[in-house]
Amino acid sequence: MHAFKTVSDIRIEAGGAARLDAHIAGLSDGKRIAIITDKGVRALGLIDAGSESLRSAGYDVLVFDDVVPDPPEAAVIAGAKAVKDFRADMIIGFGGGSPMDTAKVIAHLAGCNQLIETLYGVGKALGPALPLLLIPTTSGTGSEVTNIAIITTGETDKKGIVSDSLYAKRVLLDPELTRGLPASITASTGIDAMVHAIEAYTSVRLKNPLSDALAITALKKLRGAIVTACDEPGNMAARNDMLIGAMLAGQAFSNSPCAAVHALAYPLGGFFHVPHGLSNALVLTEVMKYNLPKAGDWYAEIAGELGVGSTGASLIDAMEDIKDRTRVPATLRAVNITRDAVPMMAKDAMTKERLLINNPREMTYDATVKIYEAIL
Repeated sequence: MHAFKTVSDIRIEAGGAARLDAHIAGLSDGKRIAIITDKGVRALGLIDAGSESLRSAGYDVLVFDDVVPDPPEAAVIAGAKAVKDFRADMIIGFGGGSPMDTAKVIAHLAGCNQLIETLYGVGKALGPALPLLLIPTTSGTGSEVTNIAIITTGETDKKGIVSDSLYAKRVLLDPELTRGLPASITASTGIDAMVHAIEAYTSVRLKNPLSDALAITALKKLRGAIVTACDEPGNMAARNDMLIGAMLAGQAFSNSPCAAVHALAYPLGGFFHVPHGLSNALVLTEVMKYNLPKAGDWYAEIAGELGVGSTGASLIDAMEDIKDRTRVPATLRAVNITRDAVPMMAKDAMTKERLLINNPREMTYDATVKIYEAIL
């Protein structure tokens, strides 16, 4: 049996984030709205027009902007308290993956009495949650359409909350929000989205025909748009393709989950605060080479669909080419990670069983060490 779920209400409108009063209609009967974002998004003024449209329409608005990358549990709890104290009726998550993940968990914690430590794992978050609208400002995580939130627990460990109660009630895609992204972020978040699609297509446990179709469509849009968006920051057609591609990839991996690329990427973020998209880009092609004996036919199918060749190796070459043309860092040393960190990272990666069980080839500690060493 195959199963597929996603957000039921997805809107695409250039400039739509300036008309939040129109896009929250029907989500809540109340008049108290909490916007969850980070200080960078707020400083860029991306929420200003939207929050003003809400206030002009008679809504009380709380802006919680204490979200940081790899959101720590304490910050999520603090956000939930602020939202509860404000007596919010609904949540808007506005930003990249970290604000959207934080907003998902805050909506859950503010809507029910579950404690955050009881949510980690699959199917543990039961709800009810406050109504949630998600608006991405990067074209990478696909978090707006997934039922997953990644939270940093303790000093470095990351844990996932995976539950259908985390799905947003509505998603708004506005490519205007991504217009000002620098090339480095455009590249790493776009490759992150391509990783989502590739891993969804090759996920051994829950691979399904709908995720396959979404993953292929995502990869076609993203491959054609990433280099253009990096070279021509104001090219809104490319920006729109990237945003839609990232969302389609999110829908794919939310149902056919990610695997070893993500498992090996997480320690880079957890220990060294390398941004998630860049972490994935760094380990991607070496993990693909390791998976080739088991996933070669699937990689070849993707390569054929993208018109880059007819073998699994040709897909790996195409991904290397995108990394080169978008100038993302190519080595661990480029992000200040040295050889002595490899055993610690490999040990941590092997704890990501939620991801590793989906990998087409069984990942071992020794293989993980070799992969890290290959990208030093």
